[in-house]
Amino acid sequence: MNLFDVYSLFDVTPVKARGCRIWDDKGQEYLDLYGGHAVISIGHSHPDYIAALSDQLGKIGFYSNSVRNPLQEELAAKLGEASGYADYSLFLDNSGAESNENAAKMASFHTGKDRIIAFRKSFHGRTSGAVALTDNPAIVSPFNSHHKVSFCDLNDAEGVEQVLRGGDVAGVIIEGIQGCGGINVPTASFMKEIERLCREYGAVLILDEVQSGYGRTGRFFAHQWYGIRPDIITMGKGIANGFPCGGILISPEFAAKKGMLGTTFGGNYLAMAAAISVLDIIEKEHLMENALKVGEYLKARIPSSPKISQVRGRGLMLGIEFKEVVAPIRKDLLYNRHIFTGVSGTKMIRLLAPLCLSIEEADIFLDALDKSLSI
Repeated sequence: MNLFDVYSLFDVTPVKARGCRIWDDKGQEYLDLYGGHAVISIGHSHPDYIAALSDQLGKIGFYSNSVRNPLQEELAAKLGEASGYADYSLFLDNSGAESNENAAKMASFHTGKDRIIAFRKSFHGRTSGAVALTDNPAIVSPFNSHHKVSFCDLNDAEGVEQVLRGGDVAGVIIEGIQGCGGINVPTASFMKEIERLCREYGAVLILDEVQSGYGRTGRFFAHQWYGIRPDIITMGKGIANGFPCGGILISPEFAAKKGMLGTTFGGNYLAMAAAISVLDIIEKEHLMENALKVGEYLKARIPSSPKISQVRGRGLMLGIEFKEVVAPIRKDLLYNRHIFTGVSGTKMIRLLAPLCLSIEEADIFLDALDKSLSI
């Protein structure tokens, strides 16, 4: 049997990783400035993380959500304190896409309505509802295309209000910072106006913090830079540092009903041990503060070049927009400078490094990028 061939693969086989470093099967060392799509939050193979998972596996690895799991309650308490949302409720699932599915479902349950407003250049996942909310027709099948979704332009509050006037909108979903769409940062005034409009028209405000959350921008959630308080916040990626896990934070205005949401694997013992360890390490090692400090250091020192049009983002969620296709530069960084980076579209290099990235490691990248710009 062969693998279903849907991924474009680089000819690199990682076999070991630690912190912001990866080693391949030939012994070559790489600097990781992408964290596997922003998943690696506390760094690869952190010893405390390994110990937490190993210890838990020696006790019990899995049972269903038909029994009490005190680790879920421990995570909820720590997450509420770390995020500033102690009065919200936590529902645990397995991924960012599943979190966004559950958020849209909750909005519809809560309002009795069936339309969701999303934004152009958005990305919310690849499951049926989440992909319908994603502004990329290439990955939306005919089966996915029947959800009622209206796409508006980012920072266009008038366009959002025009759709809200239709009276059938259950919720508005927006990323704290658009990731796959190009590290597009909404304005604070727009976010505040969206919050106000949702209150006025009775729609649920959903903040997709799957990529932009968990300390990546220097605050726990990116939307906290804008001074707003959404109804539902979705999480994934960095929540458990590579162990599959996701979740949603739900405002106290929402009433729980038995059977409303459910999952087989969500909130399992190993995922909880991983997620608790991540929060402990973020706090102990001041990784949110580090993400902001090192990210702003990087942003301010991206080499000046006629090839680069703009650098944007916040903390360790950065995009370097070029005036030309970036594939040759990215390949040079990977194969010749041994640095992992990401892309958004064809003209942006995307940086989503682990939150433990050091100034010294940032300097390694800056020097390598300067050399790659000359190719």
